[in-house]
Amino acid sequence: MTDIHYDVHGSGPVLLVVPGGAGHPMGLDRMTDVLAGRFTVVTYDPLGLAHGKLGEPVPDQRVEGWSDGARRVLDDVLPEGGSAFALGTSSGAIAVLDLLARHPERLSHVVAHEPPCVGVLPDGARQQARFREVYDTYRVAGLQAAGARLGAVLTETEPEPHADPRPLTREEELVNPMALFLAHVLRNFTAHAPGLTALTNSSARLTLAAGSDSRGQLLHRTARFLAGETGSRFVEFPGGHVGVAEHPVDFAGLLAETLVPVGGSRAPQTT
Repeated sequence: MTDIHYDVHGSGPVLLVVPGGAGHPMGLDRMTDVLAGRFTVVTYDPLGLAHGKLGEPVPDQRVEGWSDGARRVLDDVLPEGGSAFALGTSSGAIAVLDLLARHPERLSHVVAHEPPCVGVLPDGARQQARFREVYDTYRVAGLQAAGARLGAVLTETEPEPHADPRPLTREEELVNPMALFLAHVLRNFTAHAPGLTALTNSSARLTLAAGSDSRGQLLHRTARFLAGETGSRFVEFPGGHVGVAEHPVDFAGLLAETLVPVGGSRAPQTT
């Protein structure tokens, strides 16, 4: 069994955080510092990229592998029979949805922020094909071109042509978390079908979230649609797809209020 990598700080009820991208927790420190005043924040690093593994070979990733690792983290930090809150962003949001679907007894409430599980949409097959094109672009033309195409997919626009292809070497790829995401996470995670029946049964413990700056974009549409399909709440958070880094203090405040409402009233559901 492989090692699991995570960091713990703060005190209070356990809050598991599963980052997006390739799972590197970079950019989360300010948000987790704020949350540590109210929660025991457990930040999971699925590939160990912040724990000495950056630069080592990475196989193609599976959603179930990340959620199984997250369950092992909870087994480490929770007492027997205990449950935790969880936040997942982007690819990490798909992982926490899978964790909730398969191990609901370990979770008291999950916030899934902009999960790119676009297959649930009426045009899901087309959107999944567009994400596969991002991967193909990365392999043929490199990081910058793939990033431009990914941005076009998320905003549901057409990418600008890129005239200077530069594929990364294997050595360059292994030390670049964004490249690892494009090479080994993007295709399998965006192709993943969430367990809608299990999530519907757990809808009282699930909040779908998207950034207010993402209105009119693909993953805002996906989160709202998934909330409707499962009967779960939908809440808008500050910023866009990377709102955890753009507005860490406000994001943390709304997250805390969503999970543990002050005065017994939850953060308002967005209509």
